Amino acid sequence: MNLAALGTSAGINIAVCVVVFSLYSILRKQPSQVTVYFGRRLSIDTRKSNKLCLDRFVPSASWIVKAWKTTEDELLTTGGLDGVVFMRIIVFSLRIFSIAAVTCVFIVLPVNYGGKVLGHNRIPLETLEVFTILNVQEGSKWLWTHCLALYIITFSACVLLYVEYKSITKMRLAHITGSPLNPSHFTVVVRAIPWSPEESYSDSVRKFFTRYHESSYLSHQMVYRSGRVQKLMSNAGKMCKILKDVSIEQKHKPGLYHCGFCGAHSDSFKILSHESESARGKSFLIDDGCGGKRKKVCAAAFVFFKTRYAAVVTSQVLHSSNPMQWVTQLAPEPHDVYWSNLWIPYGQLWIRKIATLLAAVAFMLVFLLPVTIVQGMTHADKLQKTLPFLEGPLKKKLISQLLTGYLPSVVLIVAFYTVPPIMMLISTLEGSISRSGRKKSACFKILYFTIWNVFVMNVFTGTVIDTVGIINKLDSVKQLPAQLAKAIPAQAKFFMTYVLSSGWAGLACELMQLYPLLCNFIRRYIFRMKDWAIGTMSFPYHTEIPRLLLFGFIGFTCSIMVPLILPFLLVYFTLAYFIYRNQIINVYITKYETGGHFWPLVHNTVIFSLVMMQIIALGVFGIRQSPISSGFTIPLVIFTLLFNQYCRQRFLPVFKNHVAEILIDMDREDEKYGRTEEIHQQLHAAYCQSPSTSPDSSMAGSYHHQEEDSIQDPENVTPGLIHATLRVS
Repeated sequence: MNLAALGTSAGINIAVCVVVFSLYSILRKQPSQVTVYFGRRLSIDTRKSNKLCLDRFVPSASWIVKAWKTTEDELLTTGGLDGVVFMRIIVFSLRIFSIAAVTCVFIVLPVNYGGKVLGHNRIPLETLEVFTILNVQEGSKWLWTHCLALYIITFSACVLLYVEYKSITKMRLAHITGSPLNPSHFTVVVRAIPWSPEESYSDSVRKFFTRYHESSYLSHQMVYRSGRVQKLMSNAGKMCKILKDVSIEQKHKPGLYHCGFCGAHSDSFKILSHESESARGKSFLIDDGCGGKRKKVCAAAFVFFKTRYAAVVTSQVLHSSNPMQWVTQLAPEPHDVYWSNLWIPYGQLWIRKIATLLAAVAFMLVFLLPVTIVQGMTHADKLQKTLPFLEGPLKKKLISQLLTGYLPSVVLIVAFYTVPPIMMLISTLEGSISRSGRKKSACFKILYFTIWNVFVMNVFTGTVIDTVGIINKLDSVKQLPAQLAKAIPAQAKFFMTYVLSSGWAGLACELMQLYPLLCNFIRRYIFRMKDWAIGTMSFPYHTEIPRLLLFGFIGFTCSIMVPLILPFLLVYFTLAYFIYRNQIINVYITKYETGGHFWPLVHNTVIFSLVMMQIIALGVFGIRQSPISSGFTIPLVIFTLLFNQYCRQRFLPVFKNHVAEILIDMDREDEKYGRTEEIHQQLHAAYCQSPSTSPDSSMAGSYHHQEEDSIQDPENVTPGLIHATLRVS
């Protein structure tokens, strides 16, 4: 691949981005698309503007200015701590790759290009290998520049990581102290409750915690397994709520929809005219669906304690000589609870984890097929030998550049669209009881999957014909650095085009919100449903964080060998900074908080990327016969690992455990200002699974929880602020 083919790929993606950004700036001004591009704002303010003016049809950059002017405090209020942490990933990447780009482009790139191993042509016809370390002669005295760049990048990354880890840790502690009425601080989930023929699960829980935690135990709420009838009734109740909202928005005027295909009126569906009828229907459906006879008690319960400290202590101790009984953990936030997995027997979890791990590995192996196909497309010469009928078309310059420079990345991106839903399904089957835990597990799996298939397998697989040679290439661990040092520069063309297509064009698709836009188009112009309610979306951290970390991993590992990739990565992270800020401000809502739990994953991935970069550098210096540079690289690996261990000891415990002194101070403050009784009265309502009071719920003392009229799916609820707060009676 030469610079002309790279320019073709870059030109296509730049054109796509310019067109998409212009189209987005127009569509976001149209009243018909307000539910697509301003979902979060509509959840707070339902007023719409239908004012017709010329400005609505003129592209503008106002959304970029708004994203730039938004402060971090405003972002914290809008997107929560998780949104701030996500943006910190982008800011960290911008800072470290700015340093890397300046260092490598002005120091390393001239050394690579000045080598004499590969011949030179005119600039447009220069191959990308000329700009890589493959063009540096063995034993060259200029290899010290690569070692110097390695030191600059490593020390800069460690300093920036330390600053970010320290700052986010403080923000996490402030997040905990800033949400004094969070019910999850007082609640423990108890699973694997022993079955007794003499008493119910509820009586067992009450007796156990009254006996062993008498001074701190407050009450408990059993978990029920809903049957099919209740699920149907619950869905019908949600539908009644939607119809109620639409009827209010239409000022109680009934209307019939036009069919988008034939234009005729449909008499099969009619909007409810009166709010009272809608409310009565909803109440009837919900109450009928949640009757006690249709509920089955599970061996799990939410146990409430009088203080935060008591709940934390209870969640961390072993309650029985049999570790498979009376298993406790801190409860997730009410909107974060994934009720279906609470029904899973605790004894099945270890089997599920093994099964899901095997399923994820099997999926990774199956995905080798599209990876090898992509690699075959990047080698035009070998592709002609395998498929002779392509010899004629590949002689045409434009077709050859498209096939080898642009199409491979597009094929891989399309194949990758199947990964997030499959990994989310696997993570759901794993048994996490929280929605955030499910997303975090999917995030881990997608990250490992993308690094393995985009980087490792693309480096070692080669073409479809050479796939068998991978076994011979990896016959010795000692040869791994040398093989990486040879293979990564050879795959420079693929990584650059992947950054352009998956990075730049992927961000453009994220900005456009193609799937919601398509659904809105079908809803409005085919089914003619003008004012139908649309659900708001939560931020897809499980897909976007692995994407950012993958590009960071590619940037670190390719920095000293293929420095030409760094400017493209800088453009990607700059676009990501504005686009994701815009999405957090306008599109996505925060339904639950993890308190910045994704940052340790980010830190570990960056450390892994640094170590991989240093190991590859060892292979490079070994191949190029530079023992001095190799000797200076080994201490750098040791320093990076020691730095990681220090951060694990200094910051990681704050993300895994609660701080006792903070919880005790918060408990004393509640007692001082008389908030304790109010909090206790609201705990049951926070984790109420059904709208009616359960006969198997208990209160230890004089506190009684109030019945709720209805319950909503946490994924469809629209919170006002980021912190989970309790309603005051």
